[in-house]
Amino acid sequence: MRLKVITSNPGKVIEYREALSSFGIDTEHFKMPYDEIQTSELTSVVRHGMDSLKRAGICDFIIDDSGLFIDALNGFPGVYSAYVLKTIGNKGILKLMENVSERKAKFQCCIGCNLKGKDIIVLGTSDGTILKKETGTEGFGYDPIFSPDGKRSYAEIPVKEKNGLSHRGNAVRLLMKEIEKIV
Repeated sequence: MRLKVITSNPGKVIEYREALSSFGIDTEHFKMPYDEIQTSELTSVVRHGMDSLKRAGICDFIIDDSGLFIDALNGFPGVYSAYVLKTIGNKGILKLMENVSERKAKFQCCIGCNLKGKDIIVLGTSDGTILKKETGTEGFGYDPIFSPDGKRSYAEIPVKEKNGLSHRGNAVRLLMKEIEKIV
């Protein structure tokens, strides 16, 4: 089985390739822009994107939308995580978190998969904390400031291990349970 991973983020492609290969699924990086609405729900963003791709004749694909939700910031940046990363980056988030003792956060990943004409949408979560400084060189995005265990950032964890802990890894495992019902 082969699925197109539709994203402009090469880091996501690496994580999907690693995670899905263990289930015998080949992936192909497929760059194609699609309509992404701005809304407060990750699942709504993914559903709209899937519909847009299907209207364009694309099938057998995966897309996702992920967000970092910080408790002390009332869930910010949430669905706006990509925009916030581009504008203020990790340093901006750390600046907002200066002098904040409550550092709980969660990552969520909503995966939309079209396979054999059927749609699957799953949501994976990873709880953790926002660190006080950037650490590590692996990963991408908010990985240097998010810690799933309070000790290491995602950017300090090898991809294979990260997939066992992360929001995307959790979503992939949920996805595989749904795919097994189809194939």
